[in-house]
Amino acid sequence: MPKAVWVGSLEFGLVTIPVRLYPATEPRDVRFHLMDAQGRRVRYRRFVGAEPPVQTDDGTAEVGSPSSETSRQAAEVEDEIAYEDLLRGVERDDGSVVLLAGHEIRSIQPERSRTIDIEDFVDLSDIDPVYFEKSYVVAPQRGAEKPYVLLLRAMERAGRAGIGRFVLRTKPHLVAIRPRGGALALETLFFGDEVRDARRLIGDVEAVGVSEPESELAEKLIETLKTTWDPNAYSDTYREELLERIAQKEPAQIPEERAGAPAGSQAEALMNALKASVQEAKKRQTKRSARKRTA
Repeated sequence: MPKAVWVGSLEFGLVTIPVRLYPATEPRDVRFHLMDAQGRRVRYRRFVGAEPPVQTDDGTAEVGSPSSETSRQAAEVEDEIAYEDLLRGVERDDGSVVLLAGHEIRSIQPERSRTIDIEDFVDLSDIDPVYFEKSYVVAPQRGAEKPYVLLLRAMERAGRAGIGRFVLRTKPHLVAIRPRGGALALETLFFGDEVRDARRLIGDVEAVGVSEPESELAEKLIETLKTTWDPNAYSDTYREELLERIAQKEPAQIPEERAGAPAGSQAEALMNALKASVQEAKKRQTKRSARKRTA
């Protein structure tokens, strides 16, 4: 059972339905980790390097800028940045950069929604699928099954979708709630200004002439290839071949990384080594004394 990503209430009119949201999809992409040739994980650091000085027309550095030798040395210096010291930067159209601290962003972020208010009902066929962003399953909480089924059946008969808004985590979403496969589904939607006008991208195709025989032949081909939609009839052949290749390969021999010994054990090891050295020195001294007496 997947974990619910949101728990709250679905409201339309005076009806309140306690619900949970679950992801409707489960991507099965193969996830890679970056590693070296010995199979060790590659780690990343957050750092900044020195910016090169601005050069004048004669090739010399501007006043106040470091010399070429100094700049070369400065470029080799890397300052690692702690996570709490990071700022968010946005580059404007003129190339200038605006910096925002985390608390500035958090101060205007909307609070998490506890309810999804259905504001309108629209014909489901009026929503172009290009507006669908991400799908969730809307499940009733215990005791809310009857109003849930009531809304589901009414929407199935009407062929309509409910339009509402809510905040998931810290992002506001426009959503469409629709019947799907005997359950309610919630689709987060792109806002109107987020969808590109396709006509601006394809150019002037209205002027292209197509003859009637060409149209009839294209329609005939479409009818020949027509079938019932079955998502299970299609598979990700790249992922299947990739998994097969992974199964055929031998596991990498990853060397064990020896963790540094705690400070206490290091001190103890040092004392033991010193004591052993003292004992060894005493033995040598005893042997030397014995040889001298013999001589």
